[in-house]
Amino acid sequence: MVSGESARLHSERLHWEPPCQHQLRHPQDGARITAVIPPRLEGQWVSTGCEVRPGPEFITRSYIFYLNGTFKAYQFYYADHQCTSPTYTLVIKGKIRLRQASWVTRGATEADYRLHQVGIAFHDGQAMAAILERANRSCGEIGRFGRARTPGTTYGILNGRTGRECVAGLGFAMHELGLVRVEKQVRRWEQEVQELFLGDIHTDWAQRTRHRPTGYQRPLQAALRHQHPCAACGIIYRADERRPPILPAQPEVPVLLGGQWASRGCEGRPAVLFLTRYLAFRGRTWEGRYAHFSDPACRQPTFLVHAWGDYSEGTPSARVGGGTDFAFTVTRAQVTALDVATASLLNISAGGSCGEAGSWLVGLEQDVTHTNGCLALGIQLPHTEYQLVRIESDPGRRRLLFLGERPTDGTSPGAPGKRATSYQAPLLQCSGEAQGTTMQMRQYHRGEPRSHGTWQSPWTVGLGLLMAFAELFLN
Repeated sequence: MVSGESARLHSERLHWEPPCQHQLRHPQDGARITAVIPPRLEGQWVSTGCEVRPGPEFITRSYIFYLNGTFKAYQFYYADHQCTSPTYTLVIKGKIRLRQASWVTRGATEADYRLHQVGIAFHDGQAMAAILERANRSCGEIGRFGRARTPGTTYGILNGRTGRECVAGLGFAMHELGLVRVEKQVRRWEQEVQELFLGDIHTDWAQRTRHRPTGYQRPLQAALRHQHPCAACGIIYRADERRPPILPAQPEVPVLLGGQWASRGCEGRPAVLFLTRYLAFRGRTWEGRYAHFSDPACRQPTFLVHAWGDYSEGTPSARVGGGTDFAFTVTRAQVTALDVATASLLNISAGGSCGEAGSWLVGLEQDVTHTNGCLALGIQLPHTEYQLVRIESDPGRRRLLFLGERPTDGTSPGAPGKRATSYQAPLLQCSGEAQGTTMQMRQYHRGEPRSHGTWQSPWTVGLGLLMAFAELFLN
């Protein structure tokens, strides 16, 4: 049972001062979000822009599902981060069968799929030569496919009937179809929007063909029920392997981190994490809160992490076009248990490993800096992470902050070689400057001034509680 004082503290800590207060309370821009259960896949689903997959790979997608369970999927690959220079297209045909609700990822549906055919069409001679060499090595043969040298023609690299398979060297798999979620958004002044969430892609190239997803990648939107305006949607909708979509180039947005940023909705992560994030930057310091939840609607909070530190000046990424490399250091952290299970876990942790042992109460924040973090949650202080950052503008000219995708294995990007090559869901800028943010937050939560910036993040954890703080840094 939660006391009245704990409940009051719990309620206060889930709300922030303006100007980001509305965005944090209503992260979906006022949309009413409902899950479609069982998910309805029939129809065409398209990317809403250029997607960055681990590698990096720059890709757009167009997936068509039919009433009889068969599907035809286009994956268009590019040489650049704005998807203006297509290199090749994969044409994937198969069948999918929805099964039961996932026992691991709440809100998702598990599915079985079978690939019938996979074809490849080349749009660039250099990419064709490189990919054909890799495909021939995986096939172990030099045959008709090995002699194919005509751009624009589709060549079979997988045939379920004959057993021909030349995809291993490409790192290709469709395991994303093993985890499915469909959401419907209804806004007051707009038409209905439907989104299709498919399983995540492993951040380690060597693991991606064996990975069974527990999280999601960037969602596709229904071609007939997508958010407006969307310049990319119509272009991708009309494309095929002979006419790959060429997206209009967008002006690059300077990577200026100043201001406040908040989640646009409830975010899912591998290892059964659901969370919302709030970040504020001022000078070379950052602050933030991560609120974690046990459900995909982010309505059942489990614990909150409040952390702050500083960061380096950014430099252009040598691996990911359009990205900027940063190093972020976490110097201090506070944890608030928001349910009985989390408080109990922290209370049985070893003395000196996570705040004051045996003193955790629901809704009561504790500083874990003096114990060098919190071993039970995987928090280690001080800690430096090497991050990939990008800023874009959405169709409404609002700024979006993309931070590097967390490693699928739950480790930290604690070395330059572990820096991400893809991005997680973007944060929406809700204030241009963070002036006074630190003091406002300190006064609001504890009634006294604070001398550092702090980044606060709400987190949600289901079965993956022990992996929770793998998300601490810039999650």
